[in-house]
Amino acid sequence: MATIPFAQIDAFASQTFEGNQACVMPLDAFLPDETLQKIAAENNVAETAFIVPAGDGVWELRWFTPAVEVPLCGHATLAAGHYLYAIAGFDGDQIRFQTRKSGDLFVSRLADGRLEMDFPAQEVMDAETDAEIAAALGKPPIRSFVGPCYVAVYETAADIEALVPDLERLKTLGYSDGNWGMGNFGCLALDGDGVDVTSRFFAPGSGIPEDPATGSWHCMVAPIFKLLADKTHAKCYQAYPGRGAFIETELVGDRVKLRGNSVTVIEGVFNL
Repeated sequence: MATIPFAQIDAFASQTFEGNQACVMPLDAFLPDETLQKIAAENNVAETAFIVPAGDGVWELRWFTPAVEVPLCGHATLAAGHYLYAIAGFDGDQIRFQTRKSGDLFVSRLADGRLEMDFPAQEVMDAETDAEIAAALGKPPIRSFVGPCYVAVYETAADIEALVPDLERLKTLGYSDGNWGMGNFGCLALDGDGVDVTSRFFAPGSGIPEDPATGSWHCMVAPIFKLLADKTHAKCYQAYPGRGAFIETELVGDRVKLRGNSVTVIEGVFNL
């Protein structure tokens, strides 16, 4: 029986039961796609990150939800960086992750113990509000954008927290840039208790009804915040019921810095 090292990590979390769950599994080489997808389905968390060494301080990285492989995932990248620094003993200044659809991603340690990720910013454009999407979300937004997914802007954090969307209707709606599929929706307000942005992310099209902490979504939040508030730095709160996650963003040219903590919850082996 083959075994694979395994860790479950709460990413964008300062303690267990916060942020978003990710599984990290180091491999010598990627297994067949069908096997990777079955492993992710068995793990049954938002994303499983598979990492393969590719040189000094360099790893190849792929992410799978229980249903599909995704082109970009922030919280599982943060979890993979946490795994390498906190569990695998990597002590270099920076980790470089080579990905298939999002280029090179970078993770480094800050003096305060947090990790900082360097991701590509996502292009966004103003869009007409879609009446069917507004009805499925349960409240019409005050403004809409499209990019990798559809974005609905609301007035207050209370509006965001009160959303009870029809996820079955949302599954086949939305906007896709060709990498992210239909059925993915970011909802945000430039408001919140001690933060600049409060948001939620619904992804029924990717097999995730609601994601607790979404780094890739914040690669859209950062340029939208710059457009709406004319600021490059934002303190963000993703208001997933019962968990919640704080994510700090900084827009630097065509890149976004994403900063946060992570916590190891489970370590063991996966029996294949």
